Amino acid sequence: IINFRLGYPFIRKYTAVKKNDTNLHCEICQACIRPSACSLFACTFSGTFRCISTGSFPQPLIYSWSDRTPLHEAAYQGRLLLLRSLIAQGFHVDTLTMDSISPLHEACLAGHYACAKFLLDNGANMVSTDGVTPLFNSCSSGSAACVRLILQHGASVSTTYLTSSPLHEAAKKGHRECLELLLSYGAHIDMAPPVIGTPLYSACLAQSISCVEVLLHSGADVQMGCGQDSPLHAAVRSGGASIVDLLLDFGADWCCRNAEGKSALDLSAPNSAVRRALQKRGVLCPCSLLQLSRFCIRRSLGKNRLHGVSSLLLPQSIQNFLLYQ
Repeated sequence: IINFRLGYPFIRKYTAVKKNDTNLHCEICQACIRPSACSLFACTFSGTFRCISTGSFPQPLIYSWSDRTPLHEAAYQGRLLLLRSLIAQGFHVDTLTMDSISPLHEACLAGHYACAKFLLDNGANMVSTDGVTPLFNSCSSGSAACVRLILQHGASVSTTYLTSSPLHEAAKKGHRECLELLLSYGAHIDMAPPVIGTPLYSACLAQSISCVEVLLHSGADVQMGCGQDSPLHAAVRSGGASIVDLLLDFGADWCCRNAEGKSALDLSAPNSAVRRALQKRGVLCPCSLLQLSRFCIRRSLGKNRLHGVSSLLLPQSIQNFLLYQ
């Protein structure tokens, strides 16, 4: 039997006792109990051994990762049956480490939908640890199923912390489906924490072209980046010529200068594909009146009303043009 205090496992010494044979004993040191293998607990649930505490004063069980419990490890590894057994034997569903990491955090970080759903169905709270929520971890893993599950349970898509939001994480990791889900639930598309910038800026730095497309089509401000650094500056630094083309299509200002007084062209490497794209699309071929009209109409509509273009009494060709289709 494993004793718990305040949600944390404690142990001084365990004695392994072979089932139905109390004469055979062997002491197991703490170093033998590793969370990656969960050997002691696996034996417990298989029925081969049972564990009894014989210490007079319990000491904390040492894990390779701080004070992670078997519950955390089962959630991270996606071992649903073990998770069920641990909960049934009395582990608290919201057992936290000293860093306030819950089993739900771990299940979402590894993208295990079934484990996350089981924990939520058993009352797990969607607690936050300095801005890192189960929703953030789901976006990090790229599990759209986990993102949808967490959102359906009422998770907030906004954050009050001056750190990356779930939207930033999805954009940075190139997880398009997660990004679309967050936007459909009303995530602020132009949120720009200090130093981090907007989700579009993060996507450009990471060369996540699919996420750049989603953000631009959803009405992200093409000029809003991180401070005076624009998304175009970020795309040039990362060497993404295709992203540079895309940003210019949506009206990025290639003449815009950052805090160092440099334009995107100044940052581009000589004879690079990025420089050729800037020279071809920006310097040599300025925007046509048709393109300028599209930029103006989209700005007038605003990001919250772009979806209504398809309902306007306009020819289909004009609707498609305004929506970049």
